[in-house]
Amino acid sequence: MQRLQSGATIRDVAREAGVSVSTVSRVLNGKDDVAPETAELVRQVIAQLGYASSMAARSLRSRTTHVVGLVVPGIWHPFTSLVIKGVNEVTLAHGYDLLVYASGRSHDSALSSWEQQLVAQLNGSVTDGIIVVTPNAANYRTACPVVAIDPHQASTDFPAVLATNYQGALDAMAYLVSLGHSRIGCITGRLDLQSARRRLDGYRDGLAHWGIEADPALVATGDYSRSLGAECARRLLALSAPPTAILAASDETAFGVYDVAAELGVRIPADLSVVGFDNTLESASVSPPLTTVDQAIESMGRLAAEIVLKLIQGHPWESQLQRVPTQLVIRQSCRALAEKV
Repeated sequence: MQRLQSGATIRDVAREAGVSVSTVSRVLNGKDDVAPETAELVRQVIAQLGYASSMAARSLRSRTTHVVGLVVPGIWHPFTSLVIKGVNEVTLAHGYDLLVYASGRSHDSALSSWEQQLVAQLNGSVTDGIIVVTPNAANYRTACPVVAIDPHQASTDFPAVLATNYQGALDAMAYLVSLGHSRIGCITGRLDLQSARRRLDGYRDGLAHWGIEADPALVATGDYSRSLGAECARRLLALSAPPTAILAASDETAFGVYDVAAELGVRIPADLSVVGFDNTLESASVSPPLTTVDQAIESMGRLAAEIVLKLIQGHPWESQLQRVPTQLVIRQSCRALAEKV
């Protein structure tokens, strides 16, 4: 492996290429007033020396970095990857770079403080604006715009993008009831998140709306993960009167239900109907394909990016809260209760 020169400066690049510092600067900033062959030579020297223009220095010169920061609790989850994809589509189209930070501490009690410290460090020096996914904090001390996706709190000091979680769960319940199910289990998400609480509200209100008596034994507290989803499914299916259908608060949770059903010889959908929430890519490829509530995750990312860029440009945004509509996607994981196989 070739070792690059440590701490190369713009003067080192200019000297090696035999040009002025201002010429190197114009190449770095994409100016078109440098001869093509000279620009190519400068780029080759930059690559050879491993020179990287400092974002902080660029900020001091131009008062802008053309970088949007994205703070996420972790990058492993399909929800996060779809958010990143949606945000990146918009930032790329507007000539902005995207810088992603992951905490890796999804259940750390100090996560709120970590978010606030990170936003304070990034604001106005490394990034022009920041998007925080499922933020724990309700406010940040920052000079640059901050936008949230799926915040913990119902109200925040900054614009937020949410899915219509309550309506999505209510639609899923209406579908299951229409298929004849009345003993419907629910595996929740993390109940410190308002998205999980709203989905649980939709489940409970769905039971009440259709005159179905609520059974506390049919509600298991999950955390949106596949592993805990499996544990919850195992408890529900071990009941003396197990559910005929399960509403899972996320697709990952639903996949945990699939895992346990396979272990126990419970057929989906012949013996058990399952509905997920998210409409991640895997939901269409599992067997059977999962009926799920599409919360338009990429659209949430795109909208958050559009808002933060508008704010960066000094344009006001008309609303603090933007709700992205959910839609039930019916596949093959549910069956009418009276239907025989």
